[in-house]
Amino acid sequence: MSDRAAVHPYHHPAGGWGALKAVGEHLVEQHIPVKGAATLRCMNQPSGFDCPGCAWPDPKHTSSFEFCENGAKAVAWEATSKRCTPDFFAQHSVTELASWSDYELEMVGRLTHPMAYDAVTDRYAPVSWDKAFAMIGAHLAALPDPDMAEFYTSGRTSNEAAFLYQLFVREYGTNNFPDCSNMCHEATSVGLPQSIGVGKGTVVLEDFEKADCILIFGQNPGTNSPRMMTDLREASRRGAAIISFNPFRERALERFQHPQSPVEMATLSSTQISSKLYQVRVGGDAAAIKGMMKVLVEADEAARANGLPGVLDWDFIREHTLGIEALVSDLAATRWEDIERTSGLARQEIEYAAQVYMKAERAIVVYGMGITQHRRGAQNVQQLANLAMLRGHIGRDGAGICPVRGHSNVQGDRTVGITEIPSPDFLERLERRFGFKPPREHGHNVVTALEAMIRGEVKVFVAMGGNFAAAIPDLPRTQKALGNLDLTVQISTKLNRSHLIHGRDALILPCLGRTEIDIQASGPQSITVEDSMSMVHASAGRNKPASEHLLSEPAIVAGMARATLGNRSVVEWESFVSEYDRIRDAIEDVFPIFWDYNERIRLPGGFHLIPNARQRIWDTPSGKAQFLVYDGLHEDRRNDDVETLWLSTIRSHDQYNTTVYSMSDRYRGVYNQRDVVFLNKSELDKRGLQDGDRIDLVTQSTDGIERRVRNFRAVGYSLPNGCCAAYYPEANPLVPLYAHDPMSFTPSSKGIPVRIERSAAVAEMVSA
Repeated sequence: MSDRAAVHPYHHPAGGWGALKAVGEHLVEQHIPVKGAATLRCMNQPSGFDCPGCAWPDPKHTSSFEFCENGAKAVAWEATSKRCTPDFFAQHSVTELASWSDYELEMVGRLTHPMAYDAVTDRYAPVSWDKAFAMIGAHLAALPDPDMAEFYTSGRTSNEAAFLYQLFVREYGTNNFPDCSNMCHEATSVGLPQSIGVGKGTVVLEDFEKADCILIFGQNPGTNSPRMMTDLREASRRGAAIISFNPFRERALERFQHPQSPVEMATLSSTQISSKLYQVRVGGDAAAIKGMMKVLVEADEAARANGLPGVLDWDFIREHTLGIEALVSDLAATRWEDIERTSGLARQEIEYAAQVYMKAERAIVVYGMGITQHRRGAQNVQQLANLAMLRGHIGRDGAGICPVRGHSNVQGDRTVGITEIPSPDFLERLERRFGFKPPREHGHNVVTALEAMIRGEVKVFVAMGGNFAAAIPDLPRTQKALGNLDLTVQISTKLNRSHLIHGRDALILPCLGRTEIDIQASGPQSITVEDSMSMVHASAGRNKPASEHLLSEPAIVAGMARATLGNRSVVEWESFVSEYDRIRDAIEDVFPIFWDYNERIRLPGGFHLIPNARQRIWDTPSGKAQFLVYDGLHEDRRNDDVETLWLSTIRSHDQYNTTVYSMSDRYRGVYNQRDVVFLNKSELDKRGLQDGDRIDLVTQSTDGIERRVRNFRAVGYSLPNGCCAAYYPEANPLVPLYAHDPMSFTPSSKGIPVRIERSAAVAEMVSA
C-alpha cells in the first residue's frame, strides 16, 4: 500500500473534466503529450486504427472525435515512448521482477526484442527470431500428442491473426483453444444459442436511438465501455427510461457529463442516466428477472380476463417461440417472498421496473459480466432472452438483447474459428479449402486446460496476447501448474505477470500494436475486427513501430507454423503474411458470411454480420426461439451462514482487464491502493470492524483447500447486505477452479462465498 493511500468520496459525474484531466495525465506519464494527441485523432476513424480497448461500436465508424477516457489510456499505454529493452532484463532477475506490482511491470514500456529465459542467470536474454521459432517447433514436434499443448488467444487479436492461429493449431493437430472469452462472455456464446439460435447480440447502435426503455443488468459502462455513455446520455435526454440493476451505485449509471458538450462542460452540469438504479444483491439478478417476468405474466392474465389487450406479445410468442407454458407455470409457482429475499429488492421495486418495461414499444436488454460470471451464468443469459421474448423485443427496430463484450475483437476471434468446440460444418469447410484433416475431438477451454496442467498432462503453453497468469482463477494452484510446463510462449507488447510465471523454457515474442504501421512484402497492411454488435471494419496503424525487431501477429503465427510443421504443411504461409487480403480471401472461403470481404471492409464503417435472430430466423433445432425455465432462484450455490459474504471481483476505473493504468479508482474514491474490500457499514458493524481496518478474505471452499488473501483494507461503501467486492486480479486467489458454470465453464468470479477475519498482524496488536 502506498504512503499516499486514501479513500474519500468522488462527488463529480462520470466523464467531464475528470476524464479530460485523466487523459492528459496519462499522455504525460507515458511521455507522449504531442504524439499521443496526434495518435488519438486517428483512432476509430475510417482510415485509422480501431481502439485497442473495448468492443463498443463506433457511430458508422466515421465520427470526427470518437474516443473515451479509457480508450485514450489504452492508446497511451501502447504508444508510450518508454521501452523494455534487453538492457532492462540484464539489470533485473525474474525473481526480482516477480515482486513488482502489475502496474510497475507494464510501466517499464514496450518490449523491443524477442527474449528467452536463462535459468542459470534467472534473466531473460535476447534471442533471434529464427532461434525462438526453432525452439517452439522443437518443443511442439517432440510432444507425443498434440493435445499436450495449449494455445490461448486474447480478444485483442485481429481476425486475420486469429484465423491463421487456428489454422496452424488445427494443422498441428489439436482443438485446445483456451480463450479469454471463456472467462467472461462464454455464458453468452453457450446460453443464447439455446434460446435464440445465435451467441451474439441482436442490436445495432442505431437501435439505441429508437428505444423507449433500456434495462441494464450487471454492467458498469463508465469503466468497461465508456463510449456507451454517449448513447445512454442521448437516450436519457430524449426521454427513454433507463433502469439499472447492479450491486454498486456506479457513478456512470447515475450521471454523466459529456466531454464534448460545451454546455455541460461550461456549466459543470450533467445528465441523469438511470431513471432507477436498483442495488440487487450479488447473485440476485435471476430472482429480479423472474420477478419482472412474473409481473408481466400476471398483468397479461388480468388484462385478458377483463377483455383487454394482453401485455405479452402473443403474435410473436405463437409464431416464433416454444416453451411459454412451462415458463408461465414456473413463474406461478415462484413465491414473492423468495424473490425479495434472493434479489435483495422489494416487490414494489421489481413491479415498477416491470411496469416501465411493459409500457415500452421498443426495449433493449443490456448485460455484462455481472450476469455471466456466475455458477448459472448461461441460464442467467437465457432468462434475459425470456424477458425480451415475452414482449417480442427481438427482431424489432429499437429493441433486442445486447451483451456488452469486453476486448475489441473478442467476438471476432470466435467468428473466425477460435473455439475448442468447432462445428462439423466448419471443419469440413476448412478441410475443403486447405486439404488437411483437422481434428474432430473437442479441445480444452480455460478451466479444462488448467485442470489438465494441474494433472501434469500439458507441456507447452502458447499465448497470443493477454496476461493469462494474472487473469485465471485459483492463482496459487494454477500459477504453480504454469511454472511446471516445459515451454511457455507469450506474444506481447508489454511486460506483464505472465512473463514471470513461466515454464522451464520461456519466450517473450514482441509484436506490433494496434496503433503501429504494419508493412509486409506487398506494402502497408490493415487488419479487421468485429465489435460487440457484429460490425466488421478495417484498422490500420499510423505510428512508427516501437522497435525494428517487432513482428506482426500474422508473421509470428506463420513463423511458428513453419518451424513446427515444416514441409508437411499445406498452408501458403508466406503468401498470407505478404498480403493480408489473401488471408481475408481464405476466411471468406471458409466462412460464407464474409462474402466480398475485401471489398466491404474498404467501405467507410465496414459491414454488418447480421445475426439471423435479428431477422427472426431461429437457428435452433426446432426452428423456433425457446423459452427456457430457470429452476429456483439462486445463481450460485447458497451458503446461509450469517458470516458468509458473497464476493464479486471487479475492475477499478483505471484498469482494463488485467492492465492497471494506475493504483487509483477515481469514481469509487479509492486512491493509490488496490488491496481493498468494499462492504457496507452494517456488515462492518456486525463484525466489530471499522472503515480502514485490515482484514483477510477466506473462501468458503468445498474441496478442503484454503484460499485466502491477506491484509486488505475494509472500505465502507453502499452495497447490499451480505455482499462485498474486491479488485481482480488481486482477489483471483479466492476464486476456486471448481466454481464455474457447468454449461459454459465460465468461472464464477462474480459470486464467491467468503468470510472475513481480522488480519493476523492487526489481531496481534489488539491482543497485546
